[in-house]
Amino acid sequence: MTMIISPMLLESIQEPFSDDAYVFEPKIDGHRLIIRKQGAEVRLWTRHGNECTRQYPELQDVPIEGDVVLDGEVCCTNESGAIDFESVMDRFQLKKRDKIERHARRRPVNYIVWDILFHGGRDLRGLPLVERRTVLESVFIPGTNMSIVPQIDGRGDDLWRAVTARSMEGMVAKRKTSKYVGRRSADWLKLVNYQYADVYLTGYRKDEFGWLAQVEEGGKLRPAGIIELGVTATHRKAFFSHVSALKTGEDSRFVYLEPRLKATVKFRNWTRNGMLRTPSLVQIKSSS
Repeated sequence: MTMIISPMLLESIQEPFSDDAYVFEPKIDGHRLIIRKQGAEVRLWTRHGNECTRQYPELQDVPIEGDVVLDGEVCCTNESGAIDFESVMDRFQLKKRDKIERHARRRPVNYIVWDILFHGGRDLRGLPLVERRTVLESVFIPGTNMSIVPQIDGRGDDLWRAVTARSMEGMVAKRKTSKYVGRRSADWLKLVNYQYADVYLTGYRKDEFGWLAQVEEGGKLRPAGIIELGVTATHRKAFFSHVSALKTGEDSRFVYLEPRLKATVKFRNWTRNGMLRTPSLVQIKSSS
């Protein structure tokens, strides 16, 4: 059996809103997971169609009677109960069965369900979202590792205030009448709760695009990652107009620059190693 479900993807928006035509959900900081239960067999796939059944043995007990296909997010929480993206990525990358099983016992993942696509031989994707949600709630038996994502009807601005106050990843808005389509759709929208930082641009890759970023900490600069996103042709022109005067050296991979060119970036959060997670350029500020 192959994973034949193409997941419905979200368009990005820049500002929160309220609208009675939508339901709003907190954005879960994990990775997309489609679960298919057929008879006694349960199999799991990522959004890209890569099977990951062996990675999450604790998700074999699907709390729904009969055959079913679910869409949702797998995530981990840390000791304080906050969702921890790096932990679920660490888990996803484990290879050895004994390590996977040990992690499943000691620090099990959670699966947050937000949609039901098939149930009992019936294709539900053509139903409006609110009807699919009703089906999901009627057949789902809450379990230790699985739950249904909470929703707020119409009041997106209220949810956004709660998301930002708790430093959560973001918010999702879904049109109540939306059918489930296997492509990106403006009926589902996402708003990411970005953080912002000022960085120094201290070099660039030779073989592929990427700018080295450093941040000031304790009066000194330290590496903070590589900027690959959000860079326009205008940004590149501004950056490379300063390069020749700032070059300090190079090696086989990078050209290094004096830390005089500053920029603002937006990013998801700081990693446990102090790196910017998915930094995206907002603006080049100045050189001094």
